[in-house]
Amino acid sequence: MPATRTSQSLGLTDPEVAPHPDVALTRLADRQHGVIARRQLASLGMSDTMIRDRIQRGLLARLHRGVYAVGHRQLRPAAHSLAAVLAAGPGAVASHRDAAWLHGLRPGGHRRADVLTSRRLRSTDRIRFHRVAVLPPEDVVTVDHVPTTSLARTLVDLADVVPTDHLERVILEADRRRLLDLRAIDAVLARPTRRHAGRAALLTALDRHRSLALQLDAETLERLLLRIVRSYGLPQPRIRHMLDGREIDACWPAAGVAAELDGWEFHHDRRSFQQDREKSNALTAAGWTVMRFTHRDLAHRPHEVATQLRSVLTRNLRV
Repeated sequence: MPATRTSQSLGLTDPEVAPHPDVALTRLADRQHGVIARRQLASLGMSDTMIRDRIQRGLLARLHRGVYAVGHRQLRPAAHSLAAVLAAGPGAVASHRDAAWLHGLRPGGHRRADVLTSRRLRSTDRIRFHRVAVLPPEDVVTVDHVPTTSLARTLVDLADVVPTDHLERVILEADRRRLLDLRAIDAVLARPTRRHAGRAALLTALDRHRSLALQLDAETLERLLLRIVRSYGLPQPRIRHMLDGREIDACWPAAGVAAELDGWEFHHDRRSFQQDREKSNALTAAGWTVMRFTHRDLAHRPHEVATQLRSVLTRNLRV
């Protein structure tokens, strides 16, 4: 990865005696992966003549209309994403495939950048423009100095343009990184804006992923609990016991003790959260003692889990 070049290495005047525009240009380019927009040059006090002079001297290299690399030829991938955003004008952000890459959810190397903008722009062979009337502030974040759609907005937009299997891989990677936020996705989908063509595909992919993740997570949590039970000589619980139409993760019916096993935060969407609370309240009202253990508890605090279970079981069994 090439180092950012200084004002001296770019052939600019020494910063201590340089005209302000050249110093400001270099400093701004250093913060922007070595790329800059013509409108930014103008705001720094550079006239059209000054800009043309720097282009002729090789200090500015055209990337897109009105966007230049400052003394750079080998740019980082993020520089190309930012250059595409700058080409779209103020308020534009990296989106869709580009945003998914910036968030670390898919490999790079795609030929065209995706940019979301409120302007009517014609796509080029290097930039695919997506128009949106309004982009709420909560849908915009900065990733590696590049204005980018939030992860939730990225998934919603991505569902419009990629095959289902690709979308499922991105969702899996987001979950693996503990970045998946279903409430945030719900909030994006609930806004009274344009219809998202991929809405059904996204919801289907999320449901499929949730079902698989819940199954795998439940099996892992059950194995961890049973290992604690065996290691500490506790009574064997019933696993996935049905009571009044509700499934209890683990329980000791004779003692009236239930253990609910909570997996990753991803699994607690609003529906699951509500169902969990209803089940806990119903068990408590029926006289059961309800214990809740997370993956972290079972994997990293087995002694504390065993101590708490033994205390409750002993008290309830009166032994």
